[in-house]
Amino acid sequence: MARINLLPWRAERRKQREREFYMMLGMAAVVGIAVFLGLMFWMDARIQNQNDRNAYLEREIKEVQKKLEEIKELDKTRSKLLARKQVIEQLQANRSQMVHMFDELVRTIPDGVRLTSLKQVGDVLTLEGVAQSNASVATYMRNVEASPWLGHPDLKKTEIKRTNEKRMPYDFAMDVKLRKPAGEEQTDATSPAAPGAIPAAPKAATPPAPKGATP
Repeated sequence: MARINLLPWRAERRKQREREFYMMLGMAAVVGIAVFLGLMFWMDARIQNQNDRNAYLEREIKEVQKKLEEIKELDKTRSKLLARKQVIEQLQANRSQMVHMFDELVRTIPDGVRLTSLKQVGDVLTLEGVAQSNASVATYMRNVEASPWLGHPDLKKTEIKRTNEKRMPYDFAMDVKLRKPAGEEQTDATSPAAPGAIPAAPKAATPPAPKGATP
């Protein structure tokens, strides 16, 4: 019977399998390195993209902050202009009040009373002067109360300080509140010079009737 030696074939097969294993291991290593490099490049691209977006957002935030500063400056300017506008409107609305006030001061002061000082704070006048007697001061207060432009007299003091002055020995001081008659307020509100008033439209001229026409 013939004998066949299988040892060389088995050794050759074992070497072939080892070569195939190492080739597959190398290919797996190459694929793993390629995947790792791909992921690294992809992550770098994502990070760079996010950095670009962050830089864009920072630039836009700076622009918005600059615009907010400009808006704040405009708001300050607007507030100043509105304050000036309110002062002008108040002065325009009370343009005739000062004239009436001085006129009423002249009208209401009785004989035996003379003013020496006048100070205004808002709608309150502080009047100081000299008087012949307390009765003269009381008469002055009644005249102020009856005035359409002055009212609510509040006597602060009345005392004798001028012992060497026999004609007007009394010093007095009182607060008077300015007021405006209702009719005058309505007139100021509807006058063309008042703020917000609408001037009346001019009337259209009526054309002359033709000759021979029956009225």
